[in-house]
Amino acid sequence: MAAVATCGSVAASTGSAVATASKSNVTSFQRRGPRASGTNDSGPRLVSIAGTRPSVRNGQLLVSTGLPALDQLLGGGLAVGTVLLIEEDKYNIYSPLLFKYFLAEGTVNGHTLLVASAKEDPANILQELPAPLLDDKCKKEFDEGVYNHKTPESNIKMRIAWRYQLLPKMEQIGPVSSSRFGHYYDASKRMPQELIEASNWHGFFLPEKISSTVKVEPCSLTPGYTKLLQFIQNIIYEEGFDGSNPQKKQRNILRIGIQNLGSPLWGDDICCAENGGNSHSLTKFLYVLRGLLRTSLSACIITMPTHLIQNKAIIARVTTLSDIVVGLESFIGSERETNPLYKDYHGLIHIRQIPRLNNLICDESDVKDLAFKLKRKLFTIECITKLRSYDLRSQRYFLSRHLQRKFSVKKNPYFKEPHTLKKIY
Repeated sequence: MAAVATCGSVAASTGSAVATASKSNVTSFQRRGPRASGTNDSGPRLVSIAGTRPSVRNGQLLVSTGLPALDQLLGGGLAVGTVLLIEEDKYNIYSPLLFKYFLAEGTVNGHTLLVASAKEDPANILQELPAPLLDDKCKKEFDEGVYNHKTPESNIKMRIAWRYQLLPKMEQIGPVSSSRFGHYYDASKRMPQELIEASNWHGFFLPEKISSTVKVEPCSLTPGYTKLLQFIQNIIYEEGFDGSNPQKKQRNILRIGIQNLGSPLWGDDICCAENGGNSHSLTKFLYVLRGLLRTSLSACIITMPTHLIQNKAIIARVTTLSDIVVGLESFIGSERETNPLYKDYHGLIHIRQIPRLNNLICDESDVKDLAFKLKRKLFTIECITKLRSYDLRSQRYFLSRHLQRKFSVKKNPYFKEPHTLKKIY
């Protein structure tokens, strides 16, 4: 009887709840969420990490490369656990800038940095990181030059709603909130020293990590690659980026930046000879590195002088072992520097490979006509497909004018006008 009474009371309470819901014109099916007391019984949720967002395509965790235009070309950002390979331009002018954008984005979002180089001290690289812009309005002012300091103050006030004019002005200290995904940076200024000192970073400078007395074993990696792999592995496992100790500290992202990989400074001879003794050392390094990244909360960017590699088969293997490949082609010293089509740009950017995760092959970008230009403060990427038709018309016009000047004869005294192509033919 007690059980029947209990069931009856439950049924009565359920019926009263339904009646109440019907009276208030609200459905009885409600979304499960946190209680009023603040406790959450909806089960475990994905822990959000600053400076990350899930991909709309496959839910993969993404981080920004520091260049929003490049993020859009890569499908929303750089996936965690992948390798981004930057093919350096001929004179290595623009690739270091993309390298620093990647590190600056990690500094603003509080990510841990690992900077490896055989040419420059990582501490000096961090001192040259670009300064973040405060908001998108500043970016638009710097990029398009729409701001005019001679604008009357009355016109500036007209752009602001009247109810906000009497409010006190607030100064924003520091960069924008790290909750944003992707920031803009001012290449003409350096990042504040306070942000660099507050960041957590690890440096790997090859001349300090390796001595000249190291014995090289046959059929193994070069000493520089071996030391770098050990250094990366220790940071991943000791600081919990592999997920082994998630309860000790808050989840974070490890951003790995390797500069001039494959150059002779790393002890590799692929840039010096077509069939060197260490022809497989670089590919072995990338193979092991991808294994470390796939099982950790880390993302890696590598700059490589592929134009110096003698053996093209090595370039194909390096491309296969990388998840994303972006090539920079500078106009300095080339015929395109005087081409009227590219007069407003400094080079071309080639998206050679886009990752298709959990598959054996990668995708290729549909956009082929991309150019970049470095303004006084910003590095921008634009599509030049729309200018192709205009350029073809202009080239045809200049060609026709050139032919007219070349094949036209001198002025005939019996005619008032000089001969043209129509009169000749």
